[in-house]
Amino acid sequence: MGVLRALRGFFTGVGARSGPARGENGGSVVGAVPAAITTFAAVVISILDQLEDAQGGRAEAYRQLESVLWGDESDLQSSVAGRAIALAAQDLRVAQDTTAAVRMAASDVLVALARWHLHDVVSVLQGHLQALEEMSVELVLHTLHNLAIRYALQCVPFAGKTLAALRGVLSTAGSSRMLCAVCGVVEQWCSGISAYLRQREKCDFPHLGAAQLCAPVYSLGKQAMLRAMAVMMGVLLHAEEHHQHAWEQLLWLLHQYREVQDPSGVTRSLSYFLWAVMDVQAQVPRAKILAVIAAVHEQLCDEMEPPSPGHRAELCHCMVLQARICPEETIVFLYYKLRTGNKVDRVAAVEMLQALVRCDAPDVREKLPLFTKLVQSVCHDPAAQVRKAVLRFLGELLHSSALGCSAWDVVGHLFGEFSRASGRLATGKLSVVEVWEERTVQRLCAHVLGSLDVSAGAVAKLLWPRLLQYVVPAEYTGMLVPLCRCLRALAERTERTEGEEEKAAPEALKPAEPAPLPAPQALLARLLVSTGAPGEGASVAGVRGEPGEMVLQLVLGTPGGGGRSMVVAAVAPHTGGGHGAAALQLLQVLCGTIHRAVGASWATEIPLLLQHLAGTTAGFLDRAEWDSLLLKFLRASLEVIASEAWTVELSRELSRQLGGSPRLSWEKRFLYKALGTALAACGCLRHVREQTLQHLEATNFLELWEAQGIVSVVSRCAESHFQLALSSVQQFTGTLKHRKQSHALRNRAARATLMVIYGRMALRAPREQLLTHVERDIVGNVLQLYREGCQDAQLKLSLVQSVTEISLAIQAADAGPRFELCCKRELLQMLLEVMQEEPQESPVQPRALMAVEQLSKLKPRLSREEKCSLLAQCCRGVVCLRHPEQMEARGEAAAAAPVAPGVQAPALRALGQLMRTLLREEPAPICFEDVVQVLRHWLASAEECERERALQVCVQLLGAHEEQREHGRGRACEQFGSLAGLLGPLTCDASAASRWRAATCLGHLLQIGAETTDVAPCTNEIGYLRERLNAVAPDSLLATSTNIAKLVCKHVPQGQAADFMDTVMESLQCTRPVRAWAAGRWALTFLGDCGEQIFQEEVPELVTILCTCLQSTQQSTRRCFVLRAMFILARCHQEPVIDSLLQRCLPMDSNTVEVWRSLGRSALGYPILERLTEKLRAAGDSSQGSECCARELGSSQAALEPHTIIRALCEMVSVLQSEGLVQHLLPDLLPSLLGQVSETLREEMEPSLREPESSDTSGRLFVEVLELVLSKCLEERWLRLLREQGAWASLAEPQAHSAGVCLLASVLLRAELVPPRLLQNLSTWLDSCSANLRLTATAFFAELMKDRLVEERKLLKPLLEAFAARARDPVSAVQQMAMRGLGNAASGAPVKLQRHGAAVVAVLRGGLEDGASVEVAAESLLALAKVLGPLVARAIGSAFEEVTRSSRAFWGAEEEALRCSAFTLYGALAASASASGRRSFFSREVEASFPSLVLHLGDPAPAVRDACKMALHRCAPFLASERVRRRVAASTGLSAAELQDELCRHLARDCPALLESLCHMAQSCCTGSCQAPQEAAVRILGLLMNAAPAERPQRQDPASRWGARQRQRCNRSPRARRAAAVGTRQPGAAEL
Repeated sequence: MGVLRALRGFFTGVGARSGPARGENGGSVVGAVPAAITTFAAVVISILDQLEDAQGGRAEAYRQLESVLWGDESDLQSSVAGRAIALAAQDLRVAQDTTAAVRMAASDVLVALARWHLHDVVSVLQGHLQALEEMSVELVLHTLHNLAIRYALQCVPFAGKTLAALRGVLSTAGSSRMLCAVCGVVEQWCSGISAYLRQREKCDFPHLGAAQLCAPVYSLGKQAMLRAMAVMMGVLLHAEEHHQHAWEQLLWLLHQYREVQDPSGVTRSLSYFLWAVMDVQAQVPRAKILAVIAAVHEQLCDEMEPPSPGHRAELCHCMVLQARICPEETIVFLYYKLRTGNKVDRVAAVEMLQALVRCDAPDVREKLPLFTKLVQSVCHDPAAQVRKAVLRFLGELLHSSALGCSAWDVVGHLFGEFSRASGRLATGKLSVVEVWEERTVQRLCAHVLGSLDVSAGAVAKLLWPRLLQYVVPAEYTGMLVPLCRCLRALAERTERTEGEEEKAAPEALKPAEPAPLPAPQALLARLLVSTGAPGEGASVAGVRGEPGEMVLQLVLGTPGGGGRSMVVAAVAPHTGGGHGAAALQLLQVLCGTIHRAVGASWATEIPLLLQHLAGTTAGFLDRAEWDSLLLKFLRASLEVIASEAWTVELSRELSRQLGGSPRLSWEKRFLYKALGTALAACGCLRHVREQTLQHLEATNFLELWEAQGIVSVVSRCAESHFQLALSSVQQFTGTLKHRKQSHALRNRAARATLMVIYGRMALRAPREQLLTHVERDIVGNVLQLYREGCQDAQLKLSLVQSVTEISLAIQAADAGPRFELCCKRELLQMLLEVMQEEPQESPVQPRALMAVEQLSKLKPRLSREEKCSLLAQCCRGVVCLRHPEQMEARGEAAAAAPVAPGVQAPALRALGQLMRTLLREEPAPICFEDVVQVLRHWLASAEECERERALQVCVQLLGAHEEQREHGRGRACEQFGSLAGLLGPLTCDASAASRWRAATCLGHLLQIGAETTDVAPCTNEIGYLRERLNAVAPDSLLATSTNIAKLVCKHVPQGQAADFMDTVMESLQCTRPVRAWAAGRWALTFLGDCGEQIFQEEVPELVTILCTCLQSTQQSTRRCFVLRAMFILARCHQEPVIDSLLQRCLPMDSNTVEVWRSLGRSALGYPILERLTEKLRAAGDSSQGSECCARELGSSQAALEPHTIIRALCEMVSVLQSEGLVQHLLPDLLPSLLGQVSETLREEMEPSLREPESSDTSGRLFVEVLELVLSKCLEERWLRLLREQGAWASLAEPQAHSAGVCLLASVLLRAELVPPRLLQNLSTWLDSCSANLRLTATAFFAELMKDRLVEERKLLKPLLEAFAARARDPVSAVQQMAMRGLGNAASGAPVKLQRHGAAVVAVLRGGLEDGASVEVAAESLLALAKVLGPLVARAIGSAFEEVTRSSRAFWGAEEEALRCSAFTLYGALAASASASGRRSFFSREVEASFPSLVLHLGDPAPAVRDACKMALHRCAPFLASERVRRRVAASTGLSAAELQDELCRHLARDCPALLESLCHMAQSCCTGSCQAPQEAAVRILGLLMNAAPAERPQRQDPASRWGARQRQRCNRSPRARRAAAVGTRQPGAAEL
């Protein structure tokens, strides 16, 4: 009924409510609450404490707790609730001291707690559904049932997980009671789900979909129905009247295989029903049992969804139950499937039979022979799956030790299947899947044979001879391990049962047995070969053989993989899993069968071999060592046997097995070695010679394994029969000449192999016989074979290997000092030619290198030059090797690299050994330097692989050099700096291996440096940092590399800074950014930490290195490193760095410009600028021949090119950020620049009235720098003023330089940039030997005299004295500036000038003397005009009159400047005469000079006219005629020409006397030689004729006389003609 209710709940899902828990009498359980406890939580805690302390009855306490929980509506705290839930859940478990009442009470408490904490309670119960006993599960189910009743809707969110947990309980339900309990819970939970689906809108939790809720219900329902149906059918079987209904339900159950997704539940229900059928022994209808068999078989044959291993076992169990219920129908069905079914049907049928064999039921076991016959019907099935199923069946059959089964038939089938699989694999035509299937068959055969039971005596007697026959055939090598174990077990059983059975020894060992036993030699050979075979998966390249085998492989080609036999893929020769140990153990058992004499020796030697195998694993077995041990074992056994006939037969047996062994197998390889060992132990020399020649003739030298084999045979034979073997090989060598040309390829391979044979014989030859034959018979034949053959790669490889082995043999023979290999240099030359001729990727290179290394150890010794040349070629050959992956990336043919990448490691090791050898023979420092020079190129290579190999070589080199450190103690390593600079950036190389090796090299280098300098090497720190170079992040790598640099740089010896920086800067140009950044950091670290210790002599070279690097580097980041390095170097050695930079040629390139600018922007900008200023001043002084500069800076520094300094100054000033720095240097910088400007002008800077003809570009350069410097000091308005007035152009022009200096001085004064130090520096030029400098200084101070600064700084007197001295300067330009300075003193110090008035006037008067230049005279006149202002006439005394007369003397001068200056001075004299008491004198002067003044109002020069007009206005007060005075005073607004015209009219009308004087003055000017006064005279005469009265009688007057004179003058002078024309155009001129 419970099942029916559960089923009904799936479809209806009706919910219900229940009240509080009831007691046993049906009433509610209400306990008494202590009066002292009043709160709800306190009551609960008190009860929980009671439960934890186990005080009183636990059931009663739980009842009290339940009552409290139901009686209070308040929520319980989470902590208290969790404590209560844990206690109650713990008591649900079945324990010895827990009664059923306590468990039921705990269940009711959980139901009560779920009112507030349903989630916690349900979670605990779900966890308890797993791994509990049946009784505990029942209580959990009971609790879940009550929860679903009490909280139907609230339980819905937990329905999915709860029903999933119930599925697990249902699958393990073992009783109907448990099944009913599960169904009850399912019923209640489904009722809750149905209630929720009807009123889901009323629920406050998130809505759940119907499909989401129905999925677990459907899955659990199906399982519950299947379990319930199986139980129901089992119950119905007990009543015969219900059998028909049970069979009908059985068909329904089988139909569920097609309905359900997981058929395992159906199978479990079916298994339950079949157990019930067998239990009640009910008679099942034949149709029904066949339906069951077919359904189970169909499930086993399902390929779309194969059954799991557990389900498959359950299906097989069902088949066993069916066979026990209906054996005949089952056997008929299986027979039918085996005969007519497909491959899958047959596999399933065999699997069912295997399950029947596994059954221990007597009624099943008695039918085992029948089952065996059924399987035998498919023994020859070609399908691999069927074959494997048959083998598994046989394994089960043998494992069950079934009586009546023919063990012989089973063993024969096992070996037959193994041979069949081997044959299919040998064809090489199988697919990958087929190969895997065949190998699986082989493994199954070996596994089944290993499970063979040999405990039965009859079986043992039968198996011994049969199994022993399978030992010798090579095709069963893969079965050797289980075969040996079976034979060993049989022998041990025979030994144990000796005396208990009738026969003490196995019958199979007796000759009377019909089965023939193998010969002892055959058993020994087979087992030794099997012991020496390699492990499974071993390859040619993965197992190290003898030295010549790899060379022959390279010469003759690598064997293809398709021809490898199964022997090569045999199991490994290791104890427990390999046939090596099994074969050795069987040998020990068969010692009496093989030979009686070996029993004692084998009892000792075989355990040692087993012990060696036990101490190694397959991946670490040294094949050469293992083969050597086996061959020694064979040689020792033959010596113990000591039978010539037995040994001869063994060699023949080995030859026979050699002929039958697979072509490409390790078995064949070991057979050759064993044959050589047997021939060496054989005492029959005739047989040995025959065998040797026979194998030489029969060998196919084109086959790799045969060529290697014949080498092993002959060389091992030579150990005992050296001369016989040597003569045999020589005899065969002589026959090569007579062989047919059609066999050229074979002959070529034969020559290569023979050369290897000669070398190998030398290795194995006795020492006393080797030295007498090595030069003539061995080396001679090798050279003859090489010369006569085609010198291709094959023959070269053979030559290399032969030379290597011969060299090793001579070294091992301990030749002594007297023995010398005469052909050593010839051999070396041949090896070097081989290395040069072969491509770099050829395997000849590394082999030749090893040959060179061994040959170099022999005498006679090589010279240093020969060793260097040898070493360079060897390094080139090794380092240039490339990986095949790189060749593919470059598009090169794969055929160019016939050797695997493994050739590189031997070559590197050989190169390392060669270097060690050379270091031992040569003094370490000398040879070390030679090797380093060779390696430097490769360490800086752009190819990653080349750098990596070069680093490997470098590690070996430094390690070897460190071992030879006693040779270099006390002497610094000369290559330390260059190596450290080269290796340092490689710590950030792209390859992790290269980084690690670079750090290792640096560690060695530090150790070497420490040994020579007694400084701690810090190798521990290097080792720690080296481990951190495995990082991937560039920042981490750079940080680690910088830390290494800090350790290494401080050990760089003094004097090697240039070498270090040179190599570091080369790395800075690397294409990989991280390595370049590392180089930059190494350079900065070295200069920062060790810059102060660098010798001054090295600094120029360092600067050159940095500049060169900057020139070849374009990336901005890397250029910053170089510039930073230059800054650090300049900070440590400022003076040498500046000198080095200044030594660079002009024009200055952009990189040098960038260096100067970077220094200008740095903190060294001001100091360097200050130093450049000093050097510029020194260069200027040097050009003047000054000795003080040479004493101060030295002759070399004083001779620096000024133009370079100027360029450097320009670049540095252009980037200076602070204007104050330049302004602070201005007092020193400005004089230097001005001096250079003045010195670079091509001619003396004397002013001229002509236009300037040319300018000097050098001077313009200095002017540009001067402009740049002042732009950092002056405001924009002052700069604009200088540009507008043309100051910069004037400075660069020789004729206008002084004017430019004056303009510059004027602006500096107005900008207040004339400090005392500037004046002090410029004052030294006043007495300079350079006229240009004197002129510049005089012009500057002349302009300075205008300013009050002269008076403030008390400079008037010294400057007046200086100007007085310069007034006598031989250069007129300097005199002119001196006169100007004296005149400007009137503006700068007018008051104090009165004290020196007479002296100043006297100097100025000296400028008016004869002999003075025009410029000087003009400047003197102007200066006198300026000085007369502050000086009174009485202050100058009688000089006033002299000055007045002197000024009038220049009115008629030809030069415009003189006339202008003279009139200016005359006006100044007029102004001074009024206040000096000289009025009467000056009035007379004015009366006399008035005609001249009027005349010069018409001067052709405008400046002269204006000066004359001004002078006339000032002289007007001194005129006697009142009318003239008024006329002049009233003409202030008129121009000079208008004034002249006005005066002429006035004179003609009112002052005839003055007019007459003017005419005479004009006449006198016309007769003069000066052209300008002539023009003025012509013009004034024209005006006079125009102004004459018309009524005057025509007579011969001055005007008439002028007419004739005018015509003559006009004919001579163009300017006079123009003036005459002007005069005649005046009104009335025609009449004149």
